[in-house]
Amino acid sequence: MRGDSGAGTVEAALAVAALLFVLVLCVGGLAALAAQVRCIDAAREAARLAARGDDAAAASAAQAIAPAGAALRIERDGDFVVATVAVETPLLQGLTLRADATAALEPAT
Repeated sequence: MRGDSGAGTVEAALAVAALLFVLVLCVGGLAALAAQVRCIDAAREAARLAARGDDAAAASAAQAIAPAGAALRIERDGDFVVATVAVETPLLQGLTLRADATAALEPAT
């Protein structure tokens, strides 16, 4: 069995590479989860402020809360405001996170 020399080293190297791959996926998943929570919070806050009629404050608050590079869209739909925050994840390329929040328009005072 002279042909098996070094097989353990190769298997160990493959195992370490596989473990690193799984670790990177786990870290990327946790980062994506944290970014999703920030998108939800940013959309909720933007919808609340836009419902009060303060679009500038809504945009400012959303940019402060959302992950870097996030895009904000505010739309009015009848008596409601819909805020959408979307961002691409840095570690999991090709995955776009998106959160929507809806708030009822508040009457003008």
